[in-house]
This record gives sequence, C-alpha cells and structure tokens, in this order.
Amino acid sequence: MITVTTRTFKSPASYVQGRGVLDDLGAHAAALGETALVVGDDVVLDIVGDRATESLGANDVEATTETFRGEASTAEIDRLVEVLRERDADVVVGAGGGKALDAAKAVREATGTAMVSMPTVASTDAPTSSLSVIYTEAGEFEEYWFYEEHPDLVLVDTEVVAGAPTRLFRSGVADALATWFEADATYRSGGRNVFGDRPTRAARSIAKLAYTTLREHAVSAVRAVEANAVTESVEAVTEANTLLSGLGFESGGLAAAHSVHNGLTQLEETHGATHGEKVNVGTLSQLVLEGRDDAFVSEIVEFSLAVGLPVTLADIGLEDPTDEQLDAVAEAACDPDETIHNEPFEVTPAAVRDAICAADELGRAAKARDGR
Repeated sequence: MITVTTRTFKSPASYVQGRGVLDDLGAHAAALGETALVVGDDVVLDIVGDRATESLGANDVEATTETFRGEASTAEIDRLVEVLRERDADVVVGAGGGKALDAAKAVREATGTAMVSMPTVASTDAPTSSLSVIYTEAGEFEEYWFYEEHPDLVLVDTEVVAGAPTRLFRSGVADALATWFEADATYRSGGRNVFGDRPTRAARSIAKLAYTTLREHAVSAVRAVEANAVTESVEAVTEANTLLSGLGFESGGLAAAHSVHNGLTQLEETHGATHGEKVNVGTLSQLVLEGRDDAFVSEIVEFSLAVGLPVTLADIGLEDPTDEQLDAVAEAACDPDETIHNEPFEVTPAAVRDAICAADELGRAAKARDGR
C-alpha cells in the first residue's frame, strides 16, 4: 500500500472565462512579455488568430502565429521550440484543443518562456494542467511529461467554445465526468496525485463539484451549444470541463478511466474517437471494475446517452474486437506506471479486460432498450 503522507494542491496563476474575453488577451498577456507566438492548427487560427494578434498588438505585445501540425509528438514539439527561438518570443500562446495546448506547454518548458493556455473548445481538462500527454506521430499514447510550472494564464472565451463542434463539447463532459470517480478512488486508496503526493480534501471536493455540475447542467448545455448559444448552463459546464476537472484530476489524482483510455489508444481503430469519448468507455469500465451497484452504473450509462456520449466499444470504432486486441488494451492499461494502480485494490489485466467487456454489454443493452 502507498504510504505517501504529503498533500499537495497546485493550480495556474490565473483563470479567466466569459463571452468575448478573447479580445482581452493582450491586456492580460502584456504583463507576461513583449513578444508572443500564437500556436494553433489551421482551423483554430482561422477562427481566433487575427483577433488574438490584434488584441496582443493593441497592448504593445508583438505577435506572430505558427501552425500546429496536429500531434503532440516529440518531433512537433522540437519543431515549435525552434520556431519560437527564431522569432525570439518570450510568451507562447497555445490555442485550440488539448494536443495543441500540451505542445505549447512543452515548448514553454523547453524555452523558459511565459505561457498562455487559450482553449477554443471545452473538450478536455488539459488547459489548466502542468503536464503534457505525448503521443507518437501515429497518434498512440506514449507518455506523460510533467512540469514544475502551470500556465501563467488560462483564458476561455465561451462564445468561441459554443461555436465549436458540439462533439468536442460533449467530449469535454466525458473527460470531466471521469474526474470525480478517479479522484475518489485515489483518495480512498491513499494513492498519489499527478504531483506524486496525497490529494487534498479541496481537490476531492472540486472533483465532486465537477460531477454535480455536469449532472445538473450538461444535457441543457449540450443542447445550447448545438444552437451556438451561450447560456448559464454552458458557462457552468465550460467551467466544469476546464477548471474544475483540470484542478480535480491533477491535484486529486487519476485512476482506471484514463488508464483504459491509454490502453485503447494502442488500437488504430479507436484513433477516430476523441480523448473524452475513449475516456467515457474507461469510466464505465472503472465503475464495473470497482463493483459499483447495477442501478448506479445504469444511471451513468443513461446520463451518457442523454448527453450523446459513447457507451460501447463499437461507438469508438471497435465493432468486433478480438481477444488479442482486448488483451493488448488491458495489458497497456495495467502498465506499472499507469494510474490504474490508484484503485483501492489490486488490478490485473484479466480483471480490466473483463470489466471492459461487461461495461460494453451494459452499454449495448441500454442502447437496445432505447432503440438506439
């Protein structure tokens, strides 16, 4: 059993959320440096690039943009480091989804610059964290990189978030939904959070607040985002997906749900599913693995369906997985360095494989009942 006794809570220096706050980027960033590099993919830069550089320029921060090529891989990070050094920038602004932000955090770590995390979607809890999830060029999970520093500023424009594809907003709900279950497992086991210490009560409470916020607001928030509307429910869920889940997972700890996600990334068939979509399958698998009662697991399955989240392996691209594929997922999920070992009991690949299969059957049955 883990015997760590130190409790640690860490967070970004500043978090700003609201409709139209993109136009305030320069006012906030001016205190961080004089020259900024804005990094995002082509789609993101088309949406926010001009407004970001105009806001920075209006506040005497010289700004240029650079296209992120889609994968938070070592090769792409090394390329962006060289670009930042060539431009002599002292602030890197990561714009977009989790992978772009993770790449920007890695660039900041390598160069010692300031860093602004500017998510344009509420699709993951990456924006507030001090880690990057590193993938291979082919999109397979490789490892986590941990940093001493958090983003100096996290800036979330909810008008931009509401205008993004609804699928990504749903994906953020899935990622945030896992937060409470994983933080609770870590707390109960005396396990380690991302910083290698015990979670605080504050982190556990924040994780629980993420869960209750989603249960109260997610369905109506998704409907609003489908209409590109910003409502109080959209504001609430954006905060849950980004701030509450970000603080909750990092200071509260991860457990089985994200380990199952990492295992699923080993299969090419799942590469078309988003991070959160694979995490949701991981969450249902964790609940089965933990032996949660049938009524509660069914409740989470029904909530997932109401939001529009995957509940079966077929939903994430695995129509008829082989035994070899399921074994590969389970073995990867149980790697000695994986967070699944924060569960309050010994976990084996066989148990994980069976939990994934059982969760899949529960999801299939629920969809059949609903005629989906």
